[in-house]
Amino acid sequence: MRFLSVTAPFWLVGFRPFFTFACLAGATLPSLWLLLYTGHLHLSVQGFSAMQWHAHEMFFGFGWAVIGGFLLTATKNWVQIRGYHGPALMFLAFAWLQERLGMWYQADLPRPLFLLSNNLFLLAIIAMLLYTLIGHRKTDSYRDNYFFLIILPTFLVAKNLLLSGEHFQLGISMSLGLFRVAFLVMLERTLTQFMKSVFQVNILRHPRLDLIIKLSALVLVFDGLLPESLALPLTVLLALLLLLRFAFWYPHLALRRLDIGIMYLGYLSIVAQLLLHCAAALTDHTWVGTLSVHVFTFGVMGLIIPAMIVRIAQGHTGHKVTFDRLDKAALWLMILAFVGRIILPQFAPDLYLGCLMLAATCWLACFALLGARYIPYLLQPRVDGKEH
Repeated sequence: MRFLSVTAPFWLVGFRPFFTFACLAGATLPSLWLLLYTGHLHLSVQGFSAMQWHAHEMFFGFGWAVIGGFLLTATKNWVQIRGYHGPALMFLAFAWLQERLGMWYQADLPRPLFLLSNNLFLLAIIAMLLYTLIGHRKTDSYRDNYFFLIILPTFLVAKNLLLSGEHFQLGISMSLGLFRVAFLVMLERTLTQFMKSVFQVNILRHPRLDLIIKLSALVLVFDGLLPESLALPLTVLLALLLLLRFAFWYPHLALRRLDIGIMYLGYLSIVAQLLLHCAAALTDHTWVGTLSVHVFTFGVMGLIIPAMIVRIAQGHTGHKVTFDRLDKAALWLMILAFVGRIILPQFAPDLYLGCLMLAATCWLACFALLGARYIPYLLQPRVDGKEH
């Protein structure tokens, strides 16, 4: 139990506890949802549905464990400071854990206590991240970090709308849109580095094009509030601009390597989600299984996040970043989950429940594998002798 000590390596930097939570959440949350969906398990909740619980936990439980761990680690490097560690991370970890319990036992909590439980983690981590970015803006390495200054507090609005009775769909739309902006910013930065390092090529980074893409994505966070005559053309524009840029990002090279290629597939999933969203508004075709949202959660989050965990868990603990057979197996499991949850049900809707079981099993296997491999890394000091 040494990891409970405030000086333990586990609390040296944000990705350590939160990538641990991401592995645990990624392995368990889809399976819990499947048990709820099939009636084998029941929630103690009032005021929101099991579907809302599922959406909330995947975005704000699993998703925010990843984005929180990433940003706690990345922001300190962007502005060149030590970053949050020790008691600060222990508090955030406690807040994240008690939120999971609060969401499960919501009906047993007084309303004020539930609201505190449900917002404590996000309020705290957003305040801490904003303090870092605003307080140290003079040493910030990235001029476009103002996108994070905008989207981070907006997550709080989306979170509470998602759990409301009449604004659930708006909350889903905003949550997805906010994660889309975050992933677009992160993909620009990371893929530029990866492609330069691995293939010695410079992917297209045109400042005006990049800015238009990110601004369009930011406006589309509020897609549910915009008139359709504005939202749909803007959605198509963003998809086309992303495809245009993709063509100059050397996909023929990236797709030769699974560890980078899977991030390109995640990028394409952003495009697919945008186009499917437009198709749903313009046609009468009915897709199986809320397709647009799940293309994002399985195609963007599900494909990119495992690769992120492997790279960061290795690189930021002093190990050489390499994807071995087991790491690649984890990525293939998530590709199989995507095929099983997104593609197969469209051709075999009668097998929908079996497809859900396949997808949940793949998530369980992938994140259990990643957890077994990398949680020990997160509990130990860096192997290169550096502190953090």
